[in-house]
Formats: sequence, structure tokens, C-alpha cells
Amino acid sequence: MESFRAMVLDKVDNQTKLEVQQLHLEDLPEGEVTIRVAYSSVNYKDGAVALQQQFVESYPLVPGIDLAGTVIHSKDDRFKEGDEVIVTSYQLGTGRHGGFSEIARVPSKWVVPLPKGLTLRESMILGTAGFTAALSVQRLEDNDLEPHDGPVLVAGATGGVGSIAVNILANRGYEVTASTGKRKEEKYLKGLGAKRVINRDDIIDHDPTPIRDEKWAGAVDPVGGKTLQYIVTTLKYGASVATCGLTGGIEVNTTVVPYISRGINWLGIDSVECPMSRRLKVWERLGDDFKPTSLDKDMVNEISLEELPDVLQDILDGKVRGRTLVKL
Repeated sequence: MESFRAMVLDKVDNQTKLEVQQLHLEDLPEGEVTIRVAYSSVNYKDGAVALQQQFVESYPLVPGIDLAGTVIHSKDDRFKEGDEVIVTSYQLGTGRHGGFSEIARVPSKWVVPLPKGLTLRESMILGTAGFTAALSVQRLEDNDLEPHDGPVLVAGATGGVGSIAVNILANRGYEVTASTGKRKEEKYLKGLGAKRVINRDDIIDHDPTPIRDEKWAGAVDPVGGKTLQYIVTTLKYGASVATCGLTGGIEVNTTVVPYISRGINWLGIDSVECPMSRRLKVWERLGDDFKPTSLDKDMVNEISLEELPDVLQDILDGKVRGRTLVKL
């Protein structure tokens, strides 16, 4: 019987452990499509799952909310052996075994054919972070954002979502202001296309001012908390903020004033249960007009399964820049 390696999170006698184990096909959950995984990636949510046991529905669990690889068996006629595919979000790596494994089995309704214009490696440099960034930009443009409207803010810009959002927006002609707490990363962010780099402390709501001077034609917000509070008070008339993360906290104290006096829009971005029809379109754009131009060594760090625990801690501590790729 074929065996394979996977990073397994288990809980015994109220003690959790995270280690590389040898698994067999019979250890995998039921599902229509079995995939030989080529790459996965590391997201903030993976750190929360593996080290903080957030979002975990049962044990043992193979974490990893992203994977890309080649179909080795399928019960669904839409997929055949040899097809290159992507799986991200849903309950992957939270409710059932995920991408930190050399072989995975998933429901066919979660599977996305690899888009034209992307390799398997590129698709996982993007992963959930890239998909979320692209979904955020699309929602902003669906709400009438155009390059001539003025500066667009990207908060948490050195993270996975932020880095890719900066690059997508800059490539589409937007004037991007990138916010970060890492002063040494200004060169990196300007290399992605940011016109201006500011300190994250400059966009944190330190006092309960309901409305401030208009600054941003739009914003991508992977942070939440007091950062989002500030953004809401500084959006231009009719502008939108796409909120897609909570690294800065889940509590947001706001008033109705900017919403009714400036007609602003607060857009919630969900990549987990995003309908497949929209998911396919966004992935197609990531292989086409949304494809970042910086899917290279400057944005990417590639690691092995054995290196995962340290990187998972680093991403929770805010020490990871860009994207970390797991080669299986």
C-alpha cells in the first residue's frame, strides 16, 4: 500500500503535537478526487490552526488550506488522471485533511482546474492570499474604483494578501500607498509597485474621530481592528474598503457618519465559501490580467515540511514577508 509524508496535528490527553508522519491512502477522508500534491503554501490561518488550534473541527488533522497538484484518481468525470488542479479554502486543512501532505483527497466540488497562464508553483505562490487579494481588487472595481480616482491604500502590505494586492493594483495603473510596520521593507514594497510607503501607526485610529479628511479612493484591508476604523473615516466620497483579514483584531468601533455623509462602502471579502462560479472567474483573471509580475524570489520563500513549524510561528508573529511555498 502506497505511503506518503504529511504534517499531522493531533491531540492526545489534552496535549497537542505537530509532526511529520507517514500516512497511507486509507488514512485520507472520503472524496471524489485524489491528488498528488506538488506545492502548498503558508497562510496566517494555517498558523492559527496548527499552533493555536483555532478552526480545528477534529483530530488528527493535516493542516494546509491550499494545495496544487496532479490528479491520480477521480470518481468525477470532469477530472481525469494527469489533470493539474488547485484546491483552496472550504474546509480544507480545518475540517478535513489539507495541503501539507504529499497526497490529498477532496470533494470534486472544491476542485479548480489550473488556469491557463499559471504553473502549479505560481498557483501556490498565489494560493488563498493571492485569491483573496484578487477578489478584493475585483470587488473594489465592481464598486466603480478606477485608476484616475486617486490613491489606493493597502494595509498590512508586506503580508501575503498585501504584497499581491500592491502588485495587482500597481500593474493596473493605480497609485498605491502601502502601509507596513517594517521600515526596512520600503524597497521591497516599491519594487512591487507601491508609489508611497507609510508606517502602519499612521493609519491606526487612536481617537474616536467619526470622520477625517478624505484621502483614499479605495483600500484593501487584511488587518481590521483600529486600522479599519481609521480607513473608514478617511475614504473619499463613494469609495470602498475591501476587508479580508483580522490580524489587527475583530472589534471595529465606527459610526454611521462616513457611510451616510460620504456614501462609502464596506465590502466583506470571503474566500472560504466563495461560490465556485465567482471562484473560477477570479482564478482565470489571476492567470491573465490580474497576474502579478512579482511571482519570483523577491516575494517567495520555499521550504520543506520539516521547516513548517518554525515558519508557522513566524507568520503568527508577523515576521514573514510575502509568500512561503511548501514543496512536497
